[in-house]
Amino acid sequence: MPLARVYYEEGRWEEAEKLFMQVMETGETKLSDDHPDTLTSMADLASTYL
Repeated sequence: MPLARVYYEEGRWEEAEKLFMQVMETGETKLSDDHPDTLTSMADLASTYL
């Protein structure tokens, strides 16, 4: 399980958000904005805002 997901499950929202943001930004740079892994990262990041 990725560390960001562990933080999320533990309610450590700010730490999870930072890691999810890094993963998403890397995905946008290395893959593309519409790559499935990037989109998953976006969804993970969005879940921290709920």
